[in-house]
Amino acid sequence: MARTTGPLTVAIIDDHPVVIEGIQTWLSEEPRISVGHTGETVDVEPGVADVLILDLNLHGRLVIGDIATLAAAGQRVIAFSQFTEQRVVLESLEAGACEFVAKNEGRAHLVNTVLAAAGDRPYVTPTAAGVLVGDRGANRPKLSSQERTALLWWFQSMSKASVARRMGVSVHTVDVYIRRARVKYAQVGRSAPTKADMLARAIEDGLVKPDDITGYESAAVGVG
Repeated sequence: MARTTGPLTVAIIDDHPVVIEGIQTWLSEEPRISVGHTGETVDVEPGVADVLILDLNLHGRLVIGDIATLAAAGQRVIAFSQFTEQRVVLESLEAGACEFVAKNEGRAHLVNTVLAAAGDRPYVTPTAAGVLVGDRGANRPKLSSQERTALLWWFQSMSKASVARRMGVSVHTVDVYIRRARVKYAQVGRSAPTKADMLARAIEDGLVKPDDITGYESAAVGVG
């Protein structure tokens, strides 16, 4: 659920204690944010905090693949890294990260990103903006496979509860997938505030074909 008012909790995952302490100091200056968890591995409970700040390089291993697992569990993830190559940034966003923040971008960008992510609103850092501008497909959002699946079944006139049962996740997680897709469309300047808008965008991008929608009507008989 989006956090628009009141305090929000943040988890920090980084294998360098000095980095964790630095982030804690930055966030301590923002009264709306409190740090509820710190650690050196991605082995965290789902929903450990409203927002998880994740270093992409933990003990010498890139953990971009773990973003998808965390996102699938409904966790909002901010990728936080010194690696700013286009591939790293795009793969992080495609895996389901709400946003990418370079470690050299400073306190203001990290705090603004945390607040935006908690409210399921877009915030594009200079690093991410530069990468998206350089990406020839930048007008198309980088939706994760879970986000595409949730949208497709939601477009097929399923309720979010039905989508959740079919995907084996909670309704909250389905709602997160859909809201994240909206945020990603807004980030590329193609806002889609309604379900009809989202469907139009998905058809424009070839994510959904008319047959995908009409095909469900017959397949849905007996599903309930």
